[in-house]
Amino acid sequence: NMNTLDALSPERRLAIAQETLEIYAPLAHRLGMGQLKWQLEDLAFHNLDPEKYHEIAKMISVTRAQREGFIDEAVNVLRDEMVIAGIDGEVSGRPKHIYSVYHKIKKYAVLGRSFGDIHDLFALRVLVHDVSDCYKVLGIVHNLWHPITDEFNDYIANPKDNGYQSLHTTVLGQGATPLEIQIRTYDMHRMSEYGVAAHWRYKEGAKPDLHFEQKISWLRRLIDWQSSLNSEEFLASLKDDFFSDQVFVYTPKGELKAFPKGSTPLDFAYRIHTNLGHRCIGSKVNGRLVPLNYEMKNSDIIDIMVSKAEKAPSLDWLNPDLAFVKTAHAKEKIRAWYKKQERTQNIDRGRIILEKELHRLGVNVTNFEDLAKEMEFDSADDFLAAVGYGGITTHQIAAKLAGEPEEIAEEATKPVTTPTQHKGSGIQVLGVGDLLTHLAQCCHPVPGDDIIGYITRTHGITVHRKNCINIINEEEKERLIEVSWGDVEDVYPINILVEAYDRVGLLRDITTVVAEEKINITSVSTQYSDDVFTMFATVEIKNMGQLNHLLSRIMSLRGVISARKKQQDRLNVSS
Repeated sequence: NMNTLDALSPERRLAIAQETLEIYAPLAHRLGMGQLKWQLEDLAFHNLDPEKYHEIAKMISVTRAQREGFIDEAVNVLRDEMVIAGIDGEVSGRPKHIYSVYHKIKKYAVLGRSFGDIHDLFALRVLVHDVSDCYKVLGIVHNLWHPITDEFNDYIANPKDNGYQSLHTTVLGQGATPLEIQIRTYDMHRMSEYGVAAHWRYKEGAKPDLHFEQKISWLRRLIDWQSSLNSEEFLASLKDDFFSDQVFVYTPKGELKAFPKGSTPLDFAYRIHTNLGHRCIGSKVNGRLVPLNYEMKNSDIIDIMVSKAEKAPSLDWLNPDLAFVKTAHAKEKIRAWYKKQERTQNIDRGRIILEKELHRLGVNVTNFEDLAKEMEFDSADDFLAAVGYGGITTHQIAAKLAGEPEEIAEEATKPVTTPTQHKGSGIQVLGVGDLLTHLAQCCHPVPGDDIIGYITRTHGITVHRKNCINIINEEEKERLIEVSWGDVEDVYPINILVEAYDRVGLLRDITTVVAEEKINITSVSTQYSDDVFTMFATVEIKNMGQLNHLLSRIMSLRGVISARKKQQDRLNVSS
């Protein structure tokens, strides 16, 4: 009870107030319970920063009489005009809540303005019986006072996500003072004050409202998660999935879907259907192929590409550093799939993951039973199975071994489930299991080049430069996959071409530069034509920066006309 926090210790009081501000007040907002939201915010703010709370309350009270006189006059003028127009309704003044004023002060401070510049500490609220009267009152308001450009919102035609409906407008009142006015019906007002509770109260015994059921589907998902997540994961999911900014995207059929900001096509796939998520192999956004960890944006049209055969979700998708999924719904479905697999498979998978993590941490653990007890599991097999299906993360294991709080380790440790990385190519294949990769011989990509993977029929993934002519002309675009350079120190064979005016000592000068750069030459051939020297060489370099530096130094030599990477050959890439 937020009204009885004074009886608690300071630490407990602050923790509950912070949790209320971050979880329960936003939850009340999502449920459309505006009155409860404001009460919770003000009570939480009073406990978290009592000094600032009383400071703002005092600033408001100093000018209250003047502001109330201004509001009373506006109420009387508007009420009289409504009577003349034959509109039955109520007009009242509504003071801003202290926490909302606090936010407005912070916003004004960024703009270099002070509390004295805030004129809309009070607002008018107009309640009428039907929607047509809302728009009639709006016309009266705009005839009485000058409306401020861009300060009108029609939430009746376009309700907020939580079902809130109202007309909002800001006008210049007496003395050019801004005045905010909200106009809505009595039914809309009940919904704004009491949210879904009002709906259930007034709809009790009636037939199911399918539109309403769709609007509160997120609440049913929340209840489902509560049974499958521990308390910390559940609260984190609330913050991430329901109280963060949202983006609105479309299905190929034009259906609008809302997601937390930062969500990906994989989140979209799992929202549509669990099996669609499991079988997802790629995605198109607005007709363009994008990686599965693409961050969806407003108005995107999302099209999911699926495997024709049954497919297991990748454990890479649960890796927070790779950002394949954001929503708790998608994460829970992926974990559930692995949890349903054969216990022996999960144990074997968990042992591999755990051994890799222990090796990375430099920790020698020979008895998994002791570690299992530390992690509060009954047996080593239970512990390993949980690691195998993603029920316990490597972050949590690292935290326990380091003796740190798990939430700190979550930020400080690196996950063990990294993208597929192959020593020969240093390529990371995002979101898939172990696949053979090799560099294309047609365009010779090197670290620093923008690259793309091509799924061959028999030889794994061939990595090309994105501007490779073979990739540009490739007709089977669905066989392309996002890849990136790994953090490795391998060298790559690159063909270079040098043209220069022939002179004594030219070849010696070029090879000296290559040697000074500590670059190996694996082959070289030369040609002479009309006093122009041409050298073809294959050099082993680490990345694009090293290659560019080498070519720049060669270009600075006396008589050199050009030094560049040799143009690619046209090869068949389909095998």
